[in-house]
Amino acid sequence: MSTTIDTLRFATAGSVDDGKSTLVGRLLHDSKSVLTDQLEAVEHASRNRGKEAPDLALLTDGLRAEREQGITIDVAYRYFATPRRRFILADTPGHVQYTRNMVTGASTAELAIVLIDARNGVVEQTRRHAAVAALLRVPHVVLAVNKMDLVGYRQAEFDRIVEDFAGHAAELGLPSFTPIPVSALVGDNVVDRSAHMDWYEGPALLEFLENVPVAGDPADAPARFPVQYVIRNGEVRHYAGQLVSGSLRVGDRVTVHPSGETSEITAIDVLGTAVQAAYAPQSIGVRLADQRDVSRGDMITAGADAPALTQDVHAAVCHLADRPLRVGDRVLLKHTTRTVKAIVKHLGDADALTANDLGRITLRTAEPLALDDYATSRRTGAFILIDPADGATLTAGMADLRGLDS
Repeated sequence: MSTTIDTLRFATAGSVDDGKSTLVGRLLHDSKSVLTDQLEAVEHASRNRGKEAPDLALLTDGLRAEREQGITIDVAYRYFATPRRRFILADTPGHVQYTRNMVTGASTAELAIVLIDARNGVVEQTRRHAAVAALLRVPHVVLAVNKMDLVGYRQAEFDRIVEDFAGHAAELGLPSFTPIPVSALVGDNVVDRSAHMDWYEGPALLEFLENVPVAGDPADAPARFPVQYVIRNGEVRHYAGQLVSGSLRVGDRVTVHPSGETSEITAIDVLGTAVQAAYAPQSIGVRLADQRDVSRGDMITAGADAPALTQDVHAAVCHLADRPLRVGDRVLLKHTTRTVKAIVKHLGDADALTANDLGRITLRTAEPLALDDYATSRRTGAFILIDPADGATLTAGMADLRGLDS
């Protein structure tokens, strides 16, 4: 039996001055995940600001511009571990103009912490961050109601905020969330349970992070193998790439998309070694029994659960670029290893999408794509739109196959 511990990827988000950086700093400090020289640097910087106690927010505000302004303006990744689990933390900015940064940080997260100042309750940015979590189908959401010490640790204040947030979560289609009352400055319910809120019977934040279920093994999902390279050795062809989900075995009957041709796997190698089976997320080489016309961007699948083959793409999106996106724009759509030409057909209720806008989009592609619904597979349901003129990334998209029937 394996003794390895698993890894939880999570993202933090909160409005400006809700105390997000302090929460992350407290989490790192109280879980003994801060090196001595890091703590000494924070203590020195805090004294220079005239503060008697270390400002734990400085543990995450790493960029000089952030330290000078006292805000977070970029995604900062932190790695730490406890005896129960490893963690990859994406500390994302709170300002509305950095929504695209939050999308970047939360796109691979299995949990999002949405922070709220107990004095202010649910504000516009809270709703926006909840919308991003819903849009990206983040499996778990924690509502961390911070600064409870500044409202006298009153349960009524906490309950009011939770009820308000629950209403917005229902409107957004956010299936569930876990509310935790905390004080990042003091340390209540961050790593250790608080002695000031005996009315709260749930876990401290770290306790919840250590025990929340992580996503299932990607090898248990339907097999998806986007071809990245075709390696020719005389008449023999090997198809190389990363098996992004599922498993493949020698002898499996497979289908190549978008052509629909079928064949059988005759050999698989991993790092140059022949194997009988491969599992996501291994990088592999595959040989087929037949000389099929397979090229970069094609997708090899096994089993009956095939992706949808379509040229009409419906999706939820976050626009990332300063250049607006409008109906009629011609773009490149990159999905896994496949890049195709596309045209924007519809933008929901909007005339255009500008930087940090969230919306819905319909595209028509020049060639068929083998898509999965983003709700089912975040790897094969995601895509980006690219400016064909300069190669700049324009938009991040999450495919919604339910729209194909509408």
